[in-house]
This record gives sequence, structure tokens and C-alpha cells, in this order.
Amino acid sequence: MTKLTIIGAGSTVFTKNIVVDLLTIESFKSIEIALMDINKDRLEKSLEVLEIISKKMGVKPKFSIHTDRKDALKDAEFVQTTIQVGGYRPSTLIDFEIPKKFGLQQTIADTLGIGGIMRGLRTIPVLLDIAEDINEICPQAIWMQYVNPMCSNMIAINKVFPDLKSLGLCHSVQGTAEMLAGDLEEDINDIDYSCAGINHMAFYQQFKKKSTGEDLYPKLQRLAVDILDNKKISTRTLKKEDSGKFLEEKVRYEILRRFGYFVTESSEHFAEYVPWFIKKGRADLIEKYKIPINEYIDRCENYEKLWGILDQDISQITNGPFERSNEYASAIMDGISNNNSVIIYGNVMNDDLIENLPSNCCVEVPCKIDNQGFKPQKIGRLPEHLAALMRTNINVQILTAEAALTQEREHIYHAAMLDPLTSANLSIDEIYSMTDELIEAHGNYLPKYN
Repeated sequence: MTKLTIIGAGSTVFTKNIVVDLLTIESFKSIEIALMDINKDRLEKSLEVLEIISKKMGVKPKFSIHTDRKDALKDAEFVQTTIQVGGYRPSTLIDFEIPKKFGLQQTIADTLGIGGIMRGLRTIPVLLDIAEDINEICPQAIWMQYVNPMCSNMIAINKVFPDLKSLGLCHSVQGTAEMLAGDLEEDINDIDYSCAGINHMAFYQQFKKKSTGEDLYPKLQRLAVDILDNKKISTRTLKKEDSGKFLEEKVRYEILRRFGYFVTESSEHFAEYVPWFIKKGRADLIEKYKIPINEYIDRCENYEKLWGILDQDISQITNGPFERSNEYASAIMDGISNNNSVIIYGNVMNDDLIENLPSNCCVEVPCKIDNQGFKPQKIGRLPEHLAALMRTNINVQILTAEAALTQEREHIYHAAMLDPLTSANLSIDEIYSMTDELIEAHGNYLPKYN
């Protein structure tokens, strides 16, 4: 019997989605799933939800719940991590509130920017503890790593535990492809695309129709002009997000217009990966590009409300339909366990996969999945201007990992100074002062830095 261990299973909605994906596959209807979390209340709620859903689906998986990580990992063939170190309260709030004092605004603050740096510093030590346990208890397991900041985390994991079978996963590649198909009024099943880069900053090298071979980039370029001129809106803008808002995609369509390729992560994310959209005293840019400042705070507030509702009534997430999502976890497990070969996009160390990016960075590339495991595919060279843009983020990712691994405080300053958003808004003195305040405020969630 296949066994999956989910670390961070108290993330009930995401855990539910992954498990439903698995239970739709015939060979996994009796799968063993160990649910592990440090929050026992959320863990028990996740178990309750999954047991109701399993009964409704007519399947009988074997669930177990654990607060002891080593116990949960015994005999695991697959491990999934979905953790948030420090949580919304206090850590995420700290990541937003202290930079705001210095005039630095953020949107998501989980990947890059000073918020992404601090999240990485909190998260990497915990992921390394998990890696040590996996290495001791189930070293052959496939580790599906979903935690941000993806690249900093994966760089650190691979530097310390290079032999572990760790694969970073995100939903931005396949999610954006679906959005673009909708924007072009095309069927996603008739779309052929290839993509490569770094997590949250990968670009579609090809986007075309399978049935005719038509290159759809000219249509996307024309659509970009219409969206930026307010003549059309993206299909995503019609969907209410977790924050309760309808978010526009003007930033990404602007990047398409200027760089010639479409990027994988949302406008609210991407706006804080570059220096051009969020700037002190430039409310006009925020308005022009409809940038949702403090977006992640709003999402977290909505999640807290949802948890209050779930404590009273879980029917909102236990009713069907029970269909597979676009997350990769089930496809990976199916591919490896049942030799159903498939291509997914994963985050791995570069190792010459993309020739004009550093060898010690983490890249997002197609990976072949089959009963031999996962095999990243060699890309060659990216267009030079895209590689140059990625390097501005890679610098920060490598330095964040280096700071976490060495516990050298200077590397935190270096990461912050080289961060595109931070450096576009603050002086060196302000960056040092802000960083010091953040380190102090996070207290025991961070190790002691030299």
C-alpha cells in the first residue's frame, strides 16, 4: 500500500484538495495517509473533513494523525510539506507592519522582498529539521516541497541534503496557462506550451494551439494592449479571490508588452519582484496597474474567518463535486507508483539545465515523471533579457539561503540591499535599520545571527 505523509496537514483546504486528487485515482482509493501538524485542533479538523469526504466518495483510505513528525514519517514513500513558520500571527503581520513604517509597501511578501527574505530565514531551519528526519527515517521517499519562498528553501535543502529526492512544487505554471487559454477564448486542452525559468518568474517560451500549430503569442500581444488600455479584462479579474477582491492582471500584461513573453506568477506577486510598480510617493502607479497593496494580509484575514466558520460548520468544504485539481502531487504519485508517465513543472537545482543561469540556483523546468522517479529536462539558454531579469531575484534567493545556513547577519543585509523592491524604495541606512527591527521582532522564530 502506498503511503503519503503530509507535514502541515492542518492546512485543511489544501490538504483536502490534495487528498481528493488522490482518491479519484483507482489505485489510491485505499492509500495510507499520515497527517502531521503541530496544531492538534487543526489536525483533527482536517481528519474530520477527510473522513466525511472519503465516505461520500465511497472509498476507504487509511488515515492517521500525528503531532510527532518522526512517527508520521515511518514507511513513507511520499512526503509533502505545506507549512507556515510563525503563521499569520505574529510573523506575517510583522513582515508587513515594520517595512510599512519605513515607507516600504508589499503585496504578498512570501517569495521576494524583505517579507520573502524573513519568511525564508524562519522557514529554512525548520525544513532542514524535516530533511534530517526524512534522511533518517525514509531517505528514499519523494519529497514534494510546497513551501515558499520556494527557491531559497530548495537551495538550502539541496546544499545540506543533496541526496534527498526533493522536488519543489507550485501551481503557477499550469494555473497561468489555464488563465491565458481563457483570456484567448481557447480550450486549455488544445494548448501546447513550454515554460522555464525560476519559481514565480518562469516565462512561456511557447504558447500555441495543438490542433493547428498556431502561435498564440501575437494574439496575446494584441490582448495586452487592450487590457492596458482598459478595453478588455483578464478572465481572472472576473473571479473573486481569497481576499474577497477581484484582482486585475495589468502588471503581467505590461511585462508581456515590454519583455515579449508572459510570466507565470500573478500580478500581485510579480509587482514586488521588480522595481517598477511599487514606489514611494507613486500612488499613480498603484492606481494605473491596480496593485493590491497588503493583499496577503486581506487573504489571511479571510482565512481566519473561514476557520471560524469551519469550527461550526464544515459542510462548505465537504460537499462535492470531488474532482482532480491542477496540483501536481497526485500526478507525481500516480506516475511513480503506476508508471503513468507525465510531464510536470518542478523546482530543482540548476545543474546546467538552464545554461545562462547560475549553477547554484533553483530553476523551474519540465520534469518527466515515471517509475524511475523524476527527471528534470535540459532547457539550454533562455533569451538573455529574461535570464538577466531572473538573476536580480536569484541573487536575493542565494543570499537568503546563505544567511540561513551560515547564520551570518551580514548576508541578511546583503540580500535586502540587493532585493529589487527594497532597493528601489529605501536607502542603505534605512535597509539596515528595518532589517534589525525585523530580526528583533521575530524573536525566537529566528536563530541567533552573528
